[in-house]
Amino acid sequence: MGLPQTVSFDETNRTLVIIDQTLLPNKLELLHLSNLEDICDAIRTLKVRGAPAIGVAAAIGLYCVCSRFETDLEDVFIEKTKETAEIINSTRPTAKNLSWALQKMLKVVDSNTSQGTDNIKNAMKKCALQILEEDVTVCKAIGEYGAALINNGDCIMTVCNAGALAAVKYGTALAPIYSASESGKSVSVYSLETRPLLQGARLTSFELTENGIDTTLICDNMAASVMASGKIKAVFTGCDRVAANGDAANKIGTLMLAILAKHYNIPFYICAPYSTIDFETRSGNEIVIEERNDEEIRSLWYKQPMVTDKAKIYNPAFDVTPAELITAFITEKGIKKPKQL
Repeated sequence: MGLPQTVSFDETNRTLVIIDQTLLPNKLELLHLSNLEDICDAIRTLKVRGAPAIGVAAAIGLYCVCSRFETDLEDVFIEKTKETAEIINSTRPTAKNLSWALQKMLKVVDSNTSQGTDNIKNAMKKCALQILEEDVTVCKAIGEYGAALINNGDCIMTVCNAGALAAVKYGTALAPIYSASESGKSVSVYSLETRPLLQGARLTSFELTENGIDTTLICDNMAASVMASGKIKAVFTGCDRVAANGDAANKIGTLMLAILAKHYNIPFYICAPYSTIDFETRSGNEIVIEERNDEEIRSLWYKQPMVTDKAKIYNPAFDVTPAELITAFITEKGIKKPKQL
């Protein structure tokens, strides 16, 4: 992989290190974060984004903040740690990995009660680094399982960014493409622009081309035309939360691709670690969909606003794809039909 790790830990300075994805593709900058306000801002404003990367960043970030609490009183430390985790968890409501990682960290805190604050801090650090290492292993496995579904010469379509920039390394939806390419298969990709934040344009096309993958960028509303041409052999996407029945929430526009893939008889795969599955949420109807600032549509990418002030804006960050439109999930435990999760 040609880029630095998306999320890492600077042990010397006790800082969370992330690539600032709001600056890509024009500038590659690493941020070193240690205070709660900066870490929450990084997650909320998408400086770090993608379900796996958010989870890892939250775990390391929680440790970095709490390791600086200057108290030897265990009760005070634990209370402040739980308050900090709650604040971090509130930054992005849809991504399951955020709450999953924070819950793992808090379980470690609870299991080390009465061991003293230093021991709790050490246990938190160990847990955060395990979450990071597991993400690399999981994404690599997703890539290997998914690569088996790709034939030499295949052209794949994807939306948003579910590659190395959405995880620690490899990613989810792009991991099979990297794995197939590394095994000697020729693979090309059509990447959707992904309005309104342009993750496909800014991030996916950037990381794929940096890693030597033949990539063509299209606007979101060109997907049907490209599929109709017969070029696309499969659709691979990531997701931020999977309900118990197999419904999956992913970046807005994913549902559109699933419907189109069904119409053109193209396999539609969602690549996700098991940590993204929310077995307590029965169906996609129960998934909370984040709504973002209307300025992302009105003016973010323009010198002047492109929408009249009189027009209202609806800006959901995600949509939910019903299980019946999903050919299979590609996980670290293998390729699973929605009913097999």
